[in-house]
Order: sequence, then structure tokens, then C-alpha cells
Amino acid sequence: MKKYDISRRGFIKATAAASTVYSLIPHSVLGANERVNIGIIGVGRKGSGHLDSFNRGGSKVIAVCDPDKSHINKSGGVPKHQDLRKLIEMKDVDAVVIATPNHWHSLAAIWAMQAGKHAYVEKPVSHNIWEGRKMVEAARKYKRVCQAGTQQRSCPAPQAAARDIKAGKYGKVIWTHTCKLGAREPIGKITTAVNPPASVDYNLWAGPAPMTPVMRKRFHYDWHWQFDWGDGEMGNWAIHYIDDLRHILGWDDVPDNVISAGNRFWDDNGNTPNMQMAIMEHKGVKAVVDIRNMHGVKGGKGGAIYLGSRQGNHIMCEKGYIKIARGGGKGYDLDGNVIAQYKGNAGSAHASNFIKAIKNNDSSSLNADIEVGHYSTVMCHLANASWRVGKETSVDELQSLVKEHEDAANTIKSMLTQLKHNKVDLEKMPFVVGPKLKYDTKKEVFIDTHAKAANKFVRMESRKDFTVPEKV
Repeated sequence: MKKYDISRRGFIKATAAASTVYSLIPHSVLGANERVNIGIIGVGRKGSGHLDSFNRGGSKVIAVCDPDKSHINKSGGVPKHQDLRKLIEMKDVDAVVIATPNHWHSLAAIWAMQAGKHAYVEKPVSHNIWEGRKMVEAARKYKRVCQAGTQQRSCPAPQAAARDIKAGKYGKVIWTHTCKLGAREPIGKITTAVNPPASVDYNLWAGPAPMTPVMRKRFHYDWHWQFDWGDGEMGNWAIHYIDDLRHILGWDDVPDNVISAGNRFWDDNGNTPNMQMAIMEHKGVKAVVDIRNMHGVKGGKGGAIYLGSRQGNHIMCEKGYIKIARGGGKGYDLDGNVIAQYKGNAGSAHASNFIKAIKNNDSSSLNADIEVGHYSTVMCHLANASWRVGKETSVDELQSLVKEHEDAANTIKSMLTQLKHNKVDLEKMPFVVGPKLKYDTKKEVFIDTHAKAANKFVRMESRKDFTVPEKV
């Protein structure tokens, strides 16, 4: 049997029952001068950008897929499919680039790797912790190159900062603050479900997620702010800087504790927080993750400013500190003098890193191997799980909870100022504060007091025919 000679019947049987048929597929190696043929799954906002990124150098886009016909009809003269399984069947496709909504990321990658393809998976790489681990297992079992779309792993700025931290240039790391303080608008509120666009096959769009009535004005993109399909700003933007944090600090795992506070301080159809703070402690480092999507205090439509910036990482150490975001940053001594420049390019070589690894048949050369992306995504899921099992809490009680953590206490003060500026009534719309959750980093489940409630979000039910198998 040739590498990609798999019938549709065989493919569906394998994906449904986790057949061992794919373990028999020879893992051929592309020569250094061979072109890597790419199939893009999801050609909306992000995927359309990948049409350019993967249509250069040693790769070429030869097929696209999207459940929305209006998207694929704009994708040039290549074969077009609504059903991703048809693209995955294509014998000439060597690798897939997955830029679907979050709920499809893991299953699409698993199906592709079972069919002998390599996979590039956009962030966050999973919609829950369990399916993310299954994706990692599939990459190892089928010996496929699988890259996470956290492209800043390929940026020289965090790479250089990581080297300086490891070398002890700044001394011991004490605390960190990871933030994305943007300014979005509410997504609007409707009280009656609307039909998906006529160009969309809603069954294929929903895939493993619930095929529930559409309760949002804008079908595309605003799924980010509804937990059935998205992961809020934690999974949309914070994931990038959480991954930078893990990269710079050299973490090869995740914290075993988390507490999260915030709310959706808008009356719209979203149900993910638009202002959220998560506190974790790992390897002696106190870490705050701070995301906000409301207008700032100093005029204009920009977001808040905290610790002198709107986004990135502030890494406080014994002998100095680093402030770094997309595109670069600087290192300072304790007096605020610049002692290092970190120039970056936002990871422009991330796609070529993936293609080179495929040609060399060398997953170890990936800048963002799928397990790296899995762990960074897990930190987003930890934060969201704590908040989702939380309860409404007064400001006084919240401030009492964080009073021993200086950066967390200052973050809450900054949030309160911003909420006041945005005329949010905290009596009617209070903070929701989750319990401090304990997490078993080996078994990848929550443990102890609040485990039962939190573990509902570790693995979620999937619809028939769109299920991640127990054994990949």
C-alpha cells in the first residue's frame, strides 16, 4: 500500500474506531529539494493569511477546505472541499495547516496524522486538555511533524531573552506579569436564534462541538467569545504571551495550581470573560496572567496600561527585569537603565521552520513542537476552568484574597479603575472568583476539593462521527 492510498471507507472506519491501519503507513522522507504540498483546513481570517505563508519557498498550497463556501470560493484555483475528510484523503497532500475555530483543532490534526500527513495547528492547539494530549500522542505514534502555531517561538527576541535568563544575567526570577490589555466592543445581544449563513454547512462547522442554535449576530469570529467553540481571550491572545513566558523561563511543564477572577462585564451574547486575571505559582515564580477587553482610562479607544505597557511579559528578577512583547523588548537593571535590547520579527520564519522539519524528517528541530503548544494551551485551560467553577464575590473579599500577592493586588486595583471608567456597576455585575484549583501535571486532571466540578472542563463530550478516539 502506498503512503496515501486510503479509501474513504477505510478513512472513516479508522477515524471512528481508531483502527491500527495508519500505523502500517510507511513514513517516507521528503528530499531536501522536494516541494511540500500543503492543504489548508479553514481559510477564514487566519487561514487566508496562511495561503501566502505556505505558498513560498519549499511549500505550495494545493488544496483548501472550509465549511463555508464563501471562504473557499475566494481561495484561488486549487481543489476546494467543504468536508475536511476529503482534503485529508488527497494523496498529494503532504501536510495540513489547521486554522479552524478552536473546537476543531485537535481532531483535525489527529485525523490528518492518522492519514500520514504532517500538521501545523493554530493556537490554542486544543479546546480542552484531554484532546490536546491525544493530539500529542498521535504525533508520537505516527511519527509526524506537528507544529503549534505559537509563532513567536521562532522570534529571535524571546529566544535571546531565554538565553539571558538561563545564563543568570538577571538573577533569580521572582515574579512575572503576562498581559494583553486590548479594547474590543461587545458582540451585541439577540434573544432569538439566527440561522447560520446559507453558505455554511453547519454540521461540518460544528464538528465535535455542540450544534446548538446560533446566538450571536456575527457568525464568524465571535465564536471566540462563546465557550462551546472558543476559549475567550485566554485562548485567543494570552496564549501567545503565556507561551513566551514558558519559553523565556525554560518551563517544560505547567503550574500545579491556579485561581482566576474576572467576568464578562458586558451584557451581550458572549459568555467568556472580557476581563480576567489568573494567578499561578510554578518553580518558585509567582505568575499573573491579565487579559482585558475594555477601553482604557487615558482617553481614546486603546486598552489599559499596566506596568507601562498594554501587552507582553514583565519578568521581575533579583538583579533586573525584562519587558518584552511581540516584535521585541528590553532588559533593565533595578534602576531602570537599559542593559539589553531584544530585537524581534514576530516569528516570521515559523512556517519555514515547519517545512524544513518535514523535509529533514526531524521533529526535534521544531521551534514549537506540539507538546510545547499543548502545555502553553493547558495554562489557558487552567485559568478558564477556575473561573468557570467560580462564584460571585464582593470587591472586598477579592482584595482580601490577593493582598499577600503584590502584583495581583495591584492588578485588581488597575482593573477596578478601568471598570469605573467604563461605568460598570459591580453591584449588578460583580467579579466571579474561582477556587484555587490543584492540578496533577502528570495525569492532567484536577485533584482535591474542587476536582469534580473542574474536571468537567478537562474533557468534554463530542458529537457522533466527530469524536477524538480513546486510542489514537
